[in-house]
Amino acid sequence: MMEWVNQILQGVLLGGYYAAIACGLSFMFGVMRIINLAHGSLAIVAAFALLVLAERFGLSPFVGLIVVLPAMALLGWVLQWTVLERSQRGGLLVPILSTFGLAIVIDNLLFEQFGANTRSLAPAIGSLAYDSWTITDDIYIGKLAALTFASAVLLLGGLQLFLTRTRLGRAIRATAEDPDTVGLIGINARAVNAAATAIALVTVGIAGAFLAMRATFDPYAGGPQLIFAFEAAVIGGAGSLWGTLAGGIVLGVAQSLGATIAGQGFLIAGHVVFLLVLFGRLYAPQWAGVARKLLGRTA
Repeated sequence: MMEWVNQILQGVLLGGYYAAIACGLSFMFGVMRIINLAHGSLAIVAAFALLVLAERFGLSPFVGLIVVLPAMALLGWVLQWTVLERSQRGGLLVPILSTFGLAIVIDNLLFEQFGANTRSLAPAIGSLAYDSWTITDDIYIGKLAALTFASAVLLLGGLQLFLTRTRLGRAIRATAEDPDTVGLIGINARAVNAAATAIALVTVGIAGAFLAMRATFDPYAGGPQLIFAFEAAVIGGAGSLWGTLAGGIVLGVAQSLGATIAGQGFLIAGHVVFLLVLFGRLYAPQWAGVARKLLGRTA
């Protein structure tokens, strides 16, 4: 029994990472209705940037974030002005194709620069990579996993407060609702979208840092991270920040329990839960309509 409790706890903590990696994806979709297929690759860019700072200058990944996060924000701003804004004019499909192409370019540039070897920032953070608090003989909490989960909660909570309590946040929400009309009240939709993309890329940088510290990565690791982010966002409801946290936890718990049941169950269980939620969202309105009809006939 306690083993299952521990697996659920580990799944919840893993869900914190999934919420962090899904945060920027959900945020961009909620604000600009863009599914950024380069999301995972951009997280790997941040991971490699932190690796370079650690290897060449001896900077801790936490100190390196002071350099990397502003750079990611600048990259997001440039990305919006040069790629996303232009592609949005072509309809819904063009931004998806554009970011898909961008992901391919990023992956291959990273491969050309760093090779195919897997890397990790775990050596750069010392014992934090493996230390844990022992609750009972069967239950433990990894310090890095707990830090990742707490950071995800703070990140999502901070974004929620930013959107509701600040002038820029309210402008972002207004632009998300009606980008064509906000100009009538003095809001520059183009600048607001650029700022939103910059913020999304900052969250991607944070997620990339935790990925690099908790696991290994390589130039082509962005694809799997995109899948996890997409699944967490869909399970929680795309565009919902707190829903993203819930989706990440559901995905993490499913994977953790799946790994206990079977060797390959880690990934399979997560995909199964994602598909069940997806089909539920697609067919729930139809089922509800059928149920109302049946109840009306029997009344």
